[in-house]
Amino acid sequence: MALTYALPRRIVRRRAAQLGVVAAAGALTLSACSSGTQVSSSSGSRFVTSSSGISTVPKAERKAAPDISGETLEGTKLDVNSAYKGKIVVLNVWGSWCSPCRAEAANLAKVAKELKPKGVEFVGINTRDASMGPAKAFEKDFGVEYPSLYDPAGKLILRFPKGNLNPVAIPSTIVFDRDGKIAARKAAAMSEEDLHKMLDPLVAEK
Repeated sequence: MALTYALPRRIVRRRAAQLGVVAAAGALTLSACSSGTQVSSSSGSRFVTSSSGISTVPKAERKAAPDISGETLEGTKLDVNSAYKGKIVVLNVWGSWCSPCRAEAANLAKVAKELKPKGVEFVGINTRDASMGPAKAFEKDFGVEYPSLYDPAGKLILRFPKGNLNPVAIPSTIVFDRDGKIAARKAAAMSEEDLHKMLDPLVAEK
């Protein structure tokens, strides 16, 4: 006869907590890419994800962006919400250690220059780099001229409300509209075509 026994409660609780940590860590590495258009909703915004992995929120349902401010890699203070009020803001979460970030960097730098005259500002959020040196070298290598906030512990990322197109991977690119509301996101590397698909409709908004 097989013997059965119950694990002590403290062990059960410990294993459940460990599984929760693993699941949360895994969620942060997932991309938002999908094979077709999907409509999602939660306690936050209702958004649509296209086959290219770009999620967008209808203008009437967008939520206010969180406060994004801190010190840049150049050592200056930057408050994104006030400095770029009335502008479309493209936030790119990246790390110098991240291969997909390297793949997209030149695309971001190019489109940033193209759309700046149309009222579009790009800002990076550099995360998980233990020091600024590798991050600065990354910007120089790929011709990134827009500022990046230094956020090694990911504290700025945690300011985004869940369910409102928060960053769920590195890289992630999130766009604020001219009213300072979260309008779009892609949680994967961006091509030039992706950036224009995401930004051109927002530039055209009245």
